[in-house]
Amino acid sequence: MSDRRILGVALSAAILGLSACASNNAAEQSAASESRSGLRLPSLPNPLGGGNRPVEVEGIGVNGFLWRASLDTISFMPLSEVDPFGGVIITDWYANPQMPTERFKLTVYILDTRLRADALAVNVFRQVRNDQGEWTDAQSGDDTAYEIENAILTRARQLRISQLEG
Repeated sequence: MSDRRILGVALSAAILGLSACASNNAAEQSAASESRSGLRLPSLPNPLGGGNRPVEVEGIGVNGFLWRASLDTISFMPLSEVDPFGGVIITDWYANPQMPTERFKLTVYILDTRLRADALAVNVFRQVRNDQGEWTDAQSGDDTAYEIENAILTRARQLRISQLEG
């Protein structure tokens, strides 16, 4: 067999395997995909025959309002890692110019696809600079994570209301 024919057979087998895993309700999948991503793409020809198949566009795996609100709320901090499918935002260290001897780092977890208070968790890490100029870990205020969570939830509600009105 030629390399091209082997590649064709392998590609067909992969497509067949994927199509066997797909749900039979294409309209439901397309509507769910559109609601998650806000994006609708045209159908592509089905290589196995039987008409067109919808293009699957997966959106983020978490509540979009909480995701956008989290990014808006912590936009003053540099981002280190962002995972919209897992719902994790990790910032890099940020030092307020008025307080250069302390710095903060955040990890924001979005835990659900629903807009709920328990779908959000924030961890705050704080370091202070000692007399030798080295950063050492320090306890952050007990209410700091709670205040950031409330700010994110407030912004998420604002985004949801503005979408309902518009």
